[in-house]
Amino acid sequence: MLQFFFRRLASLLLSLAGASVLVMFVLEVLPGNAAQTMLGPDAAPEAVQALYEQLGLDQPVLRRYGDWIGGLLRGDMGESYAYGIPASELILESLKLTLPLALLAIALAIAMALCAGIYAAARHNRAGDVLTMGLTQIGIAVPNFWLAILLIMLFAVRLRWFSAGGFPGWSSEYGGGPWPALKALLLPALALAMVQAAMLARMTRSAMLEVLREDYIRTAQAKGLARWQVLLGHALRNALIPVVTVAGLQFANLLAGTIVVENVFQLPGLGRLIFQAIENRDMVVVRNCVLLLSAMVIVVNFLVDLAYAWLDPRIRHTRTRRAALSAPA
Repeated sequence: MLQFFFRRLASLLLSLAGASVLVMFVLEVLPGNAAQTMLGPDAAPEAVQALYEQLGLDQPVLRRYGDWIGGLLRGDMGESYAYGIPASELILESLKLTLPLALLAIALAIAMALCAGIYAAARHNRAGDVLTMGLTQIGIAVPNFWLAILLIMLFAVRLRWFSAGGFPGWSSEYGGGPWPALKALLLPALALAMVQAAMLARMTRSAMLEVLREDYIRTAQAKGLARWQVLLGHALRNALIPVVTVAGLQFANLLAGTIVVENVFQLPGLGRLIFQAIENRDMVVVRNCVLLLSAMVIVVNFLVDLAYAWLDPRIRHTRTRRAALSAPA
């Protein structure tokens, strides 16, 4: 297991390095001038050029990349062009909303998907199975921003159970607090979760049906175990192996989906920060935010690989055995 861990850790570090190179050089080819955007279209060319040099944009791209990575290793993300404050402060403040939103959304998605997938598998080819799979097909086809608008119209405008947008904050000093904050995040998390839950429910159903055909399931049934004991005690753990993998990959979709959903609900999160930074050509904030999102996806996939190996020890043993066989004598 230790050898498997270090191999995956090396892959994680290489992926992070590749992502940083890709982010830096893709942003370099984007049109526009941050200095011109900050000073306005009517600014004098001399003032634009002076600000351009002050921001360090006249330096070679390789030097700016080295300065950026060196700063990241020291914990310095640079200073925002638009706001004039450290980019780390903006990003950390936004993460206080985006990270709980994404975690709440993935928790809701997994809970709904497991319930729906197990229910459908237990009633295979019956009315409950057909109805559940029909609903998941509709859920896959619905865009999360359109679902967010429907949730606002139903629960905020018509029923008035939730606010239509905004975030009161986690501190009770300005009228916020843990419960008002979670309540403000519930509708956005539901809008993000339902599409992912629909896809994950279909995967859960397929995995459960495959496991339920195994011999050890028939042995458990022959011992007289109750149906729920067979489903939850014997079938679910093995069925979770592909489900965990898909759930980890879906976390990337949730992070990307926050950019749209946060703007629908007017939430001051990381997605809205990226949107505003792109409008302002604030490349310092954009590249740090994009790299952070990439790093979060890479780390989640790393954790998924570890969970995959823990759930199915054959994976790590097989890979270790292959590595040993391929080693020179």
